[in-house]
Amino acid sequence: MAGKRDLPRLALLDSPDWEDYELLDSGNGEKLERYGPYTLVRPEHQAIWRPALPSKDWQAAAAVFNPSGGESGGEWQFKQAVPQSWEMGYKKLRFKIQAGASRHLGVFPEQAAHWDWIAKQVENQGGVNNNGRKMRLLCLFGYTGLASLAAARAGAHVTHVDASKKALSWARHNQALSGLTERPIRWLVDDALQFVKREVRRGSKYEGIILDPPKFGRGPKGQVWEFFNSLPDLLGECQKLLSPTPVFIVLTAYAIRASALSTHFTLQDMVAGLGGTITSGELVLVERSAGRVLSMAIFSRWSAPDV
Repeated sequence: MAGKRDLPRLALLDSPDWEDYELLDSGNGEKLERYGPYTLVRPEHQAIWRPALPSKDWQAAAAVFNPSGGESGGEWQFKQAVPQSWEMGYKKLRFKIQAGASRHLGVFPEQAAHWDWIAKQVENQGGVNNNGRKMRLLCLFGYTGLASLAAARAGAHVTHVDASKKALSWARHNQALSGLTERPIRWLVDDALQFVKREVRRGSKYEGIILDPPKFGRGPKGQVWEFFNSLPDLLGECQKLLSPTPVFIVLTAYAIRASALSTHFTLQDMVAGLGGTITSGELVLVERSAGRVLSMAIFSRWSAPDV
């Protein structure tokens, strides 16, 4: 009979320290949220239950996103005056929010659990590697830069890569809002896999890697990203970028039909022989109204021994 094996225990991570954001309610395939002073309604296919709050609370929302075709297609219906953009904060980070051409607003609130953890990993090292130099972190698919800013504020030197010029412009704006313009961050518009391959050829090394890949995307020169086909190759190349004393890796995935076990064992292959700890599970939001939990993404993250 085969020996007993320890199965991974999946974790639910929430972000309880928000002041500028709340998940007020959810149900009937939607969620009612507060972003700063504005309440918004957005689609949420996992909210298959009934709303807990009365309909008048939902009807009082400043804007509703009406979806059409695909993950991000649709348009905003504004029922009250809402500025083109406004500012929000999480702890010492400041950033711009915008209800534009997408349901996405420039921040994924559930990611705050990662920002805090990343900052802690950097701070535990005093922001330096074993050679006494600044820890080098690579953030791929970095979007509007909040994970990169959390790492930079904690003391790391960050290389931030995203295929969208608009996202990088937004990230630079967030850097200024957060008072971090003097922190060492390289902002690069590039295809993640092609950039990593060039970094391998250059002999670059990083103590930490943050990955937040989409289900599907295109690089600035039309390179195709497809999560299940592309991720193994990317992680294989990222493995070659790890320094002799790596500190952490974070992998998050949205809008894919997979369990956190998928990212768990994929990351396990990448860090084989390094020891340390892998934690996998779901990033969640907790309702204020009924305390129900919405799963927003799956994740796996590795930390070195004694980190």
